[in-house]
Amino acid sequence: MNQEFSRDGWAVILGGSSGFGLATAQKLAQSGMSICIVHRDRRGAMSRIQPEFEKIRGAGTSLLTFNADALNPQKRDEILDELASAMGSEGRVRVLLHSIAFGNLKLIAPERPAERDALQALAERLGVEADALARAADDLFESGSDALHTLASAPQYPDRYIDEDDLARTIHSMGTSILGWAQVLIERGLFADDARIFGLTSEGNEVAWKGYAAVAAAKVALESIARSMAVELAPYGIRTNVIQAGVTDTAALQAIPGSAHLKAQARSRNPFGRLTTPRDVANVIELLARPEAGWINGEVIRVDGGEHVSGLSR
Repeated sequence: MNQEFSRDGWAVILGGSSGFGLATAQKLAQSGMSICIVHRDRRGAMSRIQPEFEKIRGAGTSLLTFNADALNPQKRDEILDELASAMGSEGRVRVLLHSIAFGNLKLIAPERPAERDALQALAERLGVEADALARAADDLFESGSDALHTLASAPQYPDRYIDEDDLARTIHSMGTSILGWAQVLIERGLFADDARIFGLTSEGNEVAWKGYAAVAAAKVALESIARSMAVELAPYGIRTNVIQAGVTDTAALQAIPGSAHLKAQARSRNPFGRLTTPRDVANVIELLARPEAGWINGEVIRVDGGEHVSGLSR
C-alpha cells in the first residue's frame, strides 16, 4: 500500500457505495486514508456492495459505513457522533466528498413528435423501406456502432413532468446539501488543518440534456456555493473544489433517458475514444488531496480526457 496519508486522516464520502464515491473511497484507502461512507441502498443491493467495502478494509485502513439518509440532519448528527468516537483525539477529516446522486429526471413539457427526415431520405436513396432501415440502425447502434446515434430511434421519456417541488428536492440533494455537512464538521472541530471539500458536476452545467433540467440546476447551485465556500472556509485551512467528470457509465448515468446516446456522442467526441471512468476521477481527487495541491482552491476541474474541448467527432 502506498502510504500517502496518515490513518488519522479520514475521508467522509457521501454516496460512497458505487460510482465516483466508491472509486474514491477505494483509492484513498489504498493511499492510507481512513474512510467513512454514507450511502442509501436497499437490502438487496448489499450483496454487490459488501465485497466492494471489503476491498477497502483489505487496504488495511479503518472503514465506517452507514446505510442512512445523508440529507436527514438527525441522521447526520448520529453519523458524526460515531465518526468522532472512531477517530479519537488524533483523528480529523481530511476529505469531504459530496457524491449524492438522488435527483429528478423528468422533462419540462411533453415532447412533440419529430420527423426522421434524414433516415427517410437515406431509405429512399437506397431503395429500401424506411422501417427496415430504422430497425437496422437501431440494432447496429445497440451493438456499439456509436456513429449511428443520429439515425437510431430517439430516447423515450416518461410521461411525467418536472414541478417546483421536484426542482427544490434535487437542488438540495445534489447541490446545496454539501454546505450543511461542511458547516457541522466545522462546528464540531472535526476538519483537519489542511482539509479538502469536493463536489461533483458534469457538462450538463452548461449544455442542455433532455430530462436533466433539475440535476443541471443542482450542479450549477453546487458550483456557486462551492466558490463561496472556497473563499469563506479558507481561513480554516479548507480548500473547496468541484470536479467536472466526462460522461461516465455509472448507475446515475444509466438512469438518464437517452444515456446510450450520451455515451455514444461522448465516445465519438473524446480524443481518446472512450468514456471517463470512476477511477479516472478518483485518481484526480487523490492527487488534489495531497499537501502539494494546497494552492488549488475554488476551481471547477475537468477530468474528461479532453472531451469538453473537442469540437469534432473522431
